[in-house]
Amino acid sequence: MLAVTPQPGITRALAIQRAAQISNLRYEIRFDLPLERHVGIDASVTMRFELAEVDGPLVVDFNPNQAGQLHSCTVNGIPAHPARVNGHLIVPPDRLTPGHNALQFVFTAGDAALNRRDDHLYTIFVPARAHEVFPCFDQPDLKARFSLTLTIPAEWVAVANGDAASQRLLPASEHGARASIDFEETEPLPTYLFAFTAGRFMEDTGTRNGRRLRIFHCGVEPEVYARNRGVILDAHAEAIRWLESYTDIPYPFSKCDIVLLPAFQFSGMEHPGALFYNAQALLLEPSATRERQLARADVIAHETAHIWFGDLWTMRWFDDVWMKEALATFMASKIVNPRFPDLDHDLRFLHTNYPSAYDVDRTAGTNAIRQPLDNLLEAGSLYGPIIYLKSPIVMRQLAMQIGEQTLRDVLCEFLAMYRFGNASWEDLLDLLASHTALDLHAWSRAWIDGAGRPVVRADLTSANGLATLTLHAANAAAATDAPAGTPRQKWPQRLEVGLGYGKWVEHISMSLDGRADVASVVGYPPPSWVLPNGRGFGYGEFRLDEGSLQWLVMNLPDVPDPLTRAAAWLTLWDAMLAGDVMPESLLALAMRAAPLETSELNLQRILVYIERLFWVFLTPAQRQGNAKWLGAILRATLGSARTISQKAALFACLRAVATTDVTVDWLRALWRGDANVEGLPLGEGDLIALTKELAVRVPDGDTLVQQQIGRTRLREGRDALAFIAPALSADAAARGRFFDTISDSANRRREPWVVDGMRWLHHPLRADASVKYIEPGLLLLSDVKRTSDIFLPKRWVDAMLVGHSSPAAAGHVRRFLETRGPDYPISLRRIVLASADYLFRAASTDKHLTA
Repeated sequence: MLAVTPQPGITRALAIQRAAQISNLRYEIRFDLPLERHVGIDASVTMRFELAEVDGPLVVDFNPNQAGQLHSCTVNGIPAHPARVNGHLIVPPDRLTPGHNALQFVFTAGDAALNRRDDHLYTIFVPARAHEVFPCFDQPDLKARFSLTLTIPAEWVAVANGDAASQRLLPASEHGARASIDFEETEPLPTYLFAFTAGRFMEDTGTRNGRRLRIFHCGVEPEVYARNRGVILDAHAEAIRWLESYTDIPYPFSKCDIVLLPAFQFSGMEHPGALFYNAQALLLEPSATRERQLARADVIAHETAHIWFGDLWTMRWFDDVWMKEALATFMASKIVNPRFPDLDHDLRFLHTNYPSAYDVDRTAGTNAIRQPLDNLLEAGSLYGPIIYLKSPIVMRQLAMQIGEQTLRDVLCEFLAMYRFGNASWEDLLDLLASHTALDLHAWSRAWIDGAGRPVVRADLTSANGLATLTLHAANAAAATDAPAGTPRQKWPQRLEVGLGYGKWVEHISMSLDGRADVASVVGYPPPSWVLPNGRGFGYGEFRLDEGSLQWLVMNLPDVPDPLTRAAAWLTLWDAMLAGDVMPESLLALAMRAAPLETSELNLQRILVYIERLFWVFLTPAQRQGNAKWLGAILRATLGSARTISQKAALFACLRAVATTDVTVDWLRALWRGDANVEGLPLGEGDLIALTKELAVRVPDGDTLVQQQIGRTRLREGRDALAFIAPALSADAAARGRFFDTISDSANRRREPWVVDGMRWLHHPLRADASVKYIEPGLLLLSDVKRTSDIFLPKRWVDAMLVGHSSPAAAGHVRRFLETRGPDYPISLRRIVLASADYLFRAASTDKHLTA
């Protein structure tokens, strides 16, 4: 029936064989959770299922870390001794029968995916880590019903996918008072969505639209929780209401609990019945920018949308993980928009998705949205900005191509067809194609299976008026690995071309399918500038003619439409990276534009560009020459800003680029409480952030860090700052010890802390001293990937390289890649190439740095 010697991980071939043979799967799982996190976790699981036929041994996945081990096994009530091969248990066929089977395993759980802390633990099994904890069939298309029993310290609270059916106190023992909780059986779930958490949680219940919503949190200051409670409940209730209306499917699971976890490694995770969140992402300071408020609304809407798109229906294999992320993000924008009626949501969509998608897609490390996947060991490599940010852009383009109503009708039909089941992109694509005359399979080959961005150029010819405007799309050099002679990709998409006439912009709607003549502009007077992606709906590298480029660099703040200004900023940033605009010229434009920008979203993007230009793309001499004026402009703009959110964004940028004595002294006075920013209350999180910035700038930074640790009330903030304190230290030996600490996987469990510490270790002001850690850090990347959750590998390299711009740093990266050879995993090579792109550009021989 199945391979006797399976490979490590879960191969696609193994998954296909098991899915064809196994059905009606159920798990009955028991975990005995001790109070002390170093004590092993006794556990058992009974797997019940129907087997189509018995024609060989059965492969069960179980690959615990050193904490776990198998103690006994029975197959249909008879003791068995399965062989352990490459992270699997091989169950002999002589104990199996066609039809119903029951396998029971008694074991000590592996704890690598249990995220054990002193006062709580929580599971994260995505993409295929459940078998690191308990024996199972760890693949997404073998959905099962889970029955869970947890034995926990009596003072703890537990949350799982199902509601608690019963709870009882156990007789006291040497381990103290204990309680046992039986949870209701779940609806069918894949193993990666099975979840539980237990610890010293506070429980709070709210009611919205007649639905009970519970929030669980630990280590949170009461006033911080009270300030955010209503927003969290309201946002979940509104997301559920909207999705029920959009899909015509009532909330499909028994409950909706919300768990706020300190130092959670994701923003959120969509476990049915128990949504997990990073507490800091939802519990905002009073000074939180509008962007942070929107990000909170987005993550709540995104995770709630997954209840329908990913949980109710689930992809058949992880090569289609992008589908659930694209659909959840696409739905989230529709859910969030009405909650912020004063915002331009096309502008918000552009800022949220395009810059970070471009930051990968323009590099030699890019990849297609849908990537081949032969083994779930590599599933974590699929995640990143292409899946999370490019795919929603492509989904919006699909809606523009076929119509919003058609897309909704098809998605509702799709969810009804695959309710509590699995389906692939081909299944959805065929359904979509049956509702339109467009060649969606060709569209999919370009946008879903193709990597990179098209290069779009506008050719403008005028004679007695605007005679012709022609757009051309072609593959970028890094956008394809196709051999010579391969037909040019057409990249079909909808655009709105912007034509600038002083204070007025004319937008021309059009479809681009390789080449397009814009006939509707014949007779128009010659414009001051042409922006091929005038309203930011298209996706690509949009090349400007020389006249348009010069006009926008000198006059961009005069463009009246905020969305067009945003699209122009994206285009100019690409032009700077291509060497068509000098970094110092773009910084000068940004300094002129910031005080004049009326859109807060645009202002925040301009401030991001200011920080990157200042630290990465200017020479030290240029940095010194601009520092005084930049500080003065930001300080003046901060004083005149109208909203707390604007002030918070400006203040964050100012403290990040502060290098002059005047600005640093003022920041220190703020930290001491001897000065203030009028209209901007600084919370504990703001003071911690300010402490970090000061620590790398002032001689007594170590003292400031220790003082801040002592005055921080929130334990999570205090512990996080203590963890990264050596990375902030003026003592090079202390910084070296920090690197040694995070080189050990056991010390990388709190991934947000690790990333933060790595970023400060490699801060631009410490770049000369930290360059020696680049190659050792890259050498650890394989281990980081093997021992961490899905996002840490890319964040690890980003944090390591973001502060560097020197040829020496670039040389370390290039030397590392050159010496790895052809056997170095392509997924890791792509991460390095994508993360190093800014470094490579800044450190190039001409450096694009001459004014």
